[in-house]
Amino acid sequence: MKNPNPIITVNESEGRKLKIAGGNYRIIISGKQTDGEYAVIEMSVPSGAGPNPHSHADFAETFFVLEGEVSFKSESGSYVAKKGSFINIPKGGIVHGFKNLSNEPAKLLCTVTPAGLDDLFGEIAEYLETASSNTESETEEKMNFLFKKYGQQMFPPDYLD
Repeated sequence: MKNPNPIITVNESEGRKLKIAGGNYRIIISGKQTDGEYAVIEMSVPSGAGPNPHSHADFAETFFVLEGEVSFKSESGSYVAKKGSFINIPKGGIVHGFKNLSNEPAKLLCTVTPAGLDDLFGEIAEYLETASSNTESETEEKMNFLFKKYGQQMFPPDYLD
């Protein structure tokens, strides 16, 4: 019997490229390709970049550091993740975030289960590409709408300090 699900291969130049959270993200495998089971995202994070503290109760998120290092913070504490490190953020809504505090770029491989954050990132990137003429309050309103739509809660940058 033939398996109806094809094997998916993606080379280094394929995948949807997005500018988000001060970095460059590449959706390697989207939820559309996995029937919503998971998505895999490559995150290139320049020095000083990374998402502010946030939580998402319905998504598990893992990070594998491919290059460089990032400082992860959560309600549980802080961790400097260097090349070869792995971070698991379980479902449940733990507040977390990370920043590249080094002088070198970092690259992470992120998997979200189930998929959905890949769609959030895509909508944010699309909006920001065309939002240059919008006021700060219009942009904030749109971001809050998108975060709520995808079950994401945002916190102030110093929330975990």
